[in-house]
Amino acid sequence: MKTDAVRGHLDGLLLAVLEPGPLHGYAIITAVQERSGGALELRTGTIYPALNRLERLGLLDSSWQAQGERRRRCYELTEAGRRTLAGERTAWQEFTTAIGAVLNPASAPASAPASDPRPAT
Repeated sequence: MKTDAVRGHLDGLLLAVLEPGPLHGYAIITAVQERSGGALELRTGTIYPALNRLERLGLLDSSWQAQGERRRRCYELTEAGRRTLAGERTAWQEFTTAIGAVLNPASAPASAPASDPRPAT
C-alpha cells in the first residue's frame, strides 16, 4: 500500500495499536503490519518522530524498560490519548462512510434527494 495512504492517519494507527498496552517501537511497527494483514509497513524514521510528538502532546507516556541486556523505550496511552483515539475512530467512520457513498452509490444509505440546481425551463 502506498505510504501516502497512511498520511493523515498515522496518529490514529499508533494510538490504536497502543490501546491494549505498552509497546516499544519495533513492536508498534510489527503490530501495525500484523493488524493490517501486511498491507501497512511503517518505517522507524516515520514512527519515532510521531511517537515523540504524541508524547509532547500528552497523548502518550514513555519509559525505559530492560529486555534482556537491551533497554527499550516503551510507549503507552494516557487518558488524553484514549479520548483522542475515540475521536479518531469517529472521524474515520464518518470519512469512510462519506467516501463509500461516493464510490459505491448503490450501497449508500438513502437520503433526501438533492434539489436540481438547474433553473426551471
